[in-house]
Amino acid sequence: MTNVLQVGNQAVAAEDIMPLLSGYLLLPSLKREILIDQAIADIQCTSEEASSAYQQFCQRYQIASETDLRTWMAHYSLTSQQLETVIMRYARIEKFKQVTWGSTLEAYFFDRKGQFDKVIYSLLRVQDAGAAQEFYFRLQAGEQSFAALAQEYSQGPEAQTGGIVGPIALSTLHPTMAKLLSRSQPGQLCAPIQVDKWVVIVRLEKFMPAELDEPMRQRLLNEQFKQWLDAQFQRLHASSASPIVSTTAS
Repeated sequence: MTNVLQVGNQAVAAEDIMPLLSGYLLLPSLKREILIDQAIADIQCTSEEASSAYQQFCQRYQIASETDLRTWMAHYSLTSQQLETVIMRYARIEKFKQVTWGSTLEAYFFDRKGQFDKVIYSLLRVQDAGAAQEFYFRLQAGEQSFAALAQEYSQGPEAQTGGIVGPIALSTLHPTMAKLLSRSQPGQLCAPIQVDKWVVIVRLEKFMPAELDEPMRQRLLNEQFKQWLDAQFQRLHASSASPIVSTTAS
């Protein structure tokens, strides 16, 4: 029996590693990392790409100094050489994303742009349709401001902000609200509508269209990478699953 790990007063033998990984539900994570290694096996990085990856690595793990780096290395029990391997792997993964999905990223973004557009809007919600209609007429006539009415009468957390909600992605809103706001112009007051148990009055304050900037590019690359990895893992799982044998008594 060969011990490969010492944790406190417990020695872990090589033959115990697999049962422990399974018992701690870590085996799927290991399989995913191996699938990634197989995918990036032929990816080569320049020194500039490696340097950029190191900067992203430090940002990801909030490493701002040599002391932070040493602490991080100690936490993961890494040597300097192992750290270099980790960072180069990170660089190769990022390049794999760019090589695989970079050329189609713009089309992917525009297909999904509506899910990323954000809005700021004013909201007043009550459960009494008659009261909502009265408040709407007051707003139309300019008798009271939206903020004053929301603070006094709105029955949700928006009352604390004078009715202001956002910035918030349209995709996270109730479909009725999202449709209404996506068709509105800034400053447009919408008549009361029923949304679940509420009768709501909304006014679009600002529409904030999503842009394919660097954070968005990284977000979409990460999203597609995750979708790819999930699909690879599902195929691996399906191919290695034991067949179910059904027996019927004669």
